[in-house]
Amino acid sequence: MTRIRTEHDLLGEREVPAEAYWGIHTLRALENYPITGKTIGTYPDLVRALALVKQAATRANIELGELDAERGDAIIAACREIAGGALHEQFVVDVIQGGAGTSTNMNANEVIANRALELLGRPRGDYGFLHPIEHVNRSQSTNDVYPTALSVATCFAIEHLLRAMGELRLAFEAKSREFGDILKIGRTQLQDAVPMTLGQEFSTYAVMLDEDASRLREAIALIREINLGATAIGTGINTDVGYARLAIQHLTTLTELPLIPAPNLVEATQDVGAFVQLSGVLKRVAVKLSKTCNDLRLLSSGPQAGFNEIDLPARAAGSSIMPGKVNPIIPEVVNQIAFEVIGNDVTITLAAEGGQLQLNAFEPIIAHSLFKSIEHLRAACDTLRVNCVVGIAANRELLACRVATSAGVATALNPHIGYEAATRIAREALRSGRSIRELVLAEGLMSEAQLDEVLRPEVLTAPRRSRG
Repeated sequence: MTRIRTEHDLLGEREVPAEAYWGIHTLRALENYPITGKTIGTYPDLVRALALVKQAATRANIELGELDAERGDAIIAACREIAGGALHEQFVVDVIQGGAGTSTNMNANEVIANRALELLGRPRGDYGFLHPIEHVNRSQSTNDVYPTALSVATCFAIEHLLRAMGELRLAFEAKSREFGDILKIGRTQLQDAVPMTLGQEFSTYAVMLDEDASRLREAIALIREINLGATAIGTGINTDVGYARLAIQHLTTLTELPLIPAPNLVEATQDVGAFVQLSGVLKRVAVKLSKTCNDLRLLSSGPQAGFNEIDLPARAAGSSIMPGKVNPIIPEVVNQIAFEVIGNDVTITLAAEGGQLQLNAFEPIIAHSLFKSIEHLRAACDTLRVNCVVGIAANRELLACRVATSAGVATALNPHIGYEAATRIAREALRSGRSIRELVLAEGLMSEAQLDEVLRPEVLTAPRRSRG
């Protein structure tokens, strides 16, 4: 039979598996929230952040004489282990929960307390000596621990996303250089427009990623403002006057993040606007990544009855019935991640709006939605780079043929033969299938030497030089 220990809370006594580091509060959460099957332990950045917050709080409590060194040092040692990756499987509460994150905080308190007891040579559950709330949670409330940990974890997670975005940007930049000499016809509203290079087209995808990375860095600066020391509603009840300053100093050192104490802790405890803004930027990243993937799918469509301007790497058989079919599966999965992120943004918006008075009770769904968006966008950038972008090839001959026969080239003739004549030439090219060059020469509108100069790729794809 499984060994057990008995623990109690305000509702009564319950039996807990003796080998578990979590306790009665976590047990009740397991029973109350069988929601997603996804535990807080599956978000390592969040567990690490919780451990670092508890460690910083404990350091401050020791320095202020609120906690003795024996218990405090054991708590700190347990927090170090958890921040380093240990015992994450003991963080078993579902990510979606009632109570504004109280069950997450209790899960952390119990795991840290029981590991600290072990380090002191005492049995798990010996709360008379070291208690999850009396000692691990000293000078704290869920209402400042949870949002602070969420802020720290979000900063960690965004760094992973920024790395992936940076690597994808470099991949697009490399393709832009590779395709820099390939002339093609640009399109507006899916209709032929004027010439550009394939390199110019791919450079836009790199620029968009770079711009979005800058917006993410701006948004994360707001996330670094934390309410640690606020306790229940922002008044700092049950803390020493110097606690908030000391705790944030220690947390800044432990996380190596430039954390900022909120100027008004009452406001900071109820406001989740920074997470709404960050989610909006994540939505922006998703929308632009999805647009990029739409372009890749269009440009590679066919191969016989579509654009067929580029070839995406073949990653899997495309059909169980059509032989030889290969689909753009990597851009398609990125599209779907974008749809999810847009939906997550709606969820975060509603959760932020749903807060009342001195606390927003819906931060768990904000956390879950944010971490899904960040992690899935990171994975999207990585798979798009590795399994698609680096292997894209251009169909040079087809693109050259289309430029030679495109009526869109007529736009370059406007300054030389006028809009009316250029329109007539373009319409005739579309009707007859003859090239712009051929028709201009046939009408004697320009000489061959003049056409050679005007239709050079570097002239077609950039502003003309000043006549002055």
